[in-house]
Amino acid sequence: MSSEALGAALLRIARKAIAERLGLPAQPVGEALPEFAAPGATFVTLKRNGQLRGCIGSLEAHRPLGIDVAENALAAAFRDYRFPPLGRDEFAGIDIEVSLLTPAEPFPVTDEADALSRLHPGIDGLILTYGRHRATFLPQVWESLPDPRQFMAQLKLKAGLPADFWHEQIVLARYGVRKWKET
Repeated sequence: MSSEALGAALLRIARKAIAERLGLPAQPVGEALPEFAAPGATFVTLKRNGQLRGCIGSLEAHRPLGIDVAENALAAAFRDYRFPPLGRDEFAGIDIEVSLLTPAEPFPVTDEADALSRLHPGIDGLILTYGRHRATFLPQVWESLPDPRQFMAQLKLKAGLPADFWHEQIVLARYGVRKWKET
């Protein structure tokens, strides 16, 4: 199966899940692909007029890919705490993006300067964990935060930590994505 065909099918799954929850007619997904049954970790991002409207995902593959996309689409539309639930009147105006994550790999660093020097802007997704604090940025976030120092500072803020915070017990992991978006 080509990457383009897989991406188109995943986008259809996401849109169909949201449409059905809103009680709107939904386009059929098409034939079930074998990839849908394999475990997969995805993030579904919704944008309206180019602005973020919801983004929820899974960092680890813990359920079949097709189910993961549908559930994350519903979560992005209706349970992203940053936004009110998506309304029927907004549905036609949203653009959907699906990101399929590679397994996260430990990213051991000696300090923040080491982390900043070894990050790959535009390529690395990053997970930051410190005690109960945890946050991630998809590689796409580099588009709005291209400077590694700014990227890391905003990730720490997202995790509920001060932007200038660093501690030797911070744990980092990085991952990549294959992404598809509606055009």
